Amino acid sequence: MGSECREAPPPLLRQGIDEFNCGAWFEQHETLEELWRAERREVRRLYQGILQIGVAMHHVRNRNHHGAVYMLRRGTMYLRPFAPCCQSVDVADLLVQAARVLAAVEALGRTGLDRFDWALAPRVRLVAAPPAAGE
Repeated sequence: MGSECREAPPPLLRQGIDEFNCGAWFEQHETLEELWRAERREVRRLYQGILQIGVAMHHVRNRNHHGAVYMLRRGTMYLRPFAPCCQSVDVADLLVQAARVLAAVEALGRTGLDRFDWALAPRVRLVAAPPAAGE
């Protein structure tokens, strides 16, 4: 991705990540949607991808199998171009976690989400940004 990936995470991204990591799936959606709507550059897809993984977890909590599978697939599609890291978000790690959740959700099937192992719930990790070229 472009130079926007070398930028520090904006305050709304940090807030949305905190909400995501606390399991406040609805709140993270509202926060990251505000950021996504305001951003015009391609990095808006990073925010959308994180938001959709969180929405998927909201669907898991509400035992909406179709919604969970759909959002996990769609969210990872938006995240992939930003791997391994963008705005200090460890995108590669989030993709691995989302794949684990998707496999578990698919294995549980439409009627098994009440048995979802919440230890698998993804967490967005921030890492040190790689130095810019020439640094």
